[in-house]
Amino acid sequence: MSQAATPASITIGAKVRITRVRDRIPAEMVEALKADATATVTGFRTVDGKGIGVVVQLANGAKAWFFDDEITPA
Repeated sequence: MSQAATPASITIGAKVRITRVRDRIPAEMVEALKADATATVTGFRTVDGKGIGVVVQLANGAKAWFFDDEITPA
């Protein structure tokens, strides 16, 4: 089983793989992840005042953010 990434183990520019998605996402994002689930970390964001989200750029150029337990190092 893969281990979730932690914000401390992720740096901007790191390659990650999206392993799951908690929330509904647009169909084009689903297709992009099916084609290539790797992404490059471009930043971080605070979620709900207590968690950290990881902002990534997908292989197709789209940007999105994911919770740290939805990604693993690539």
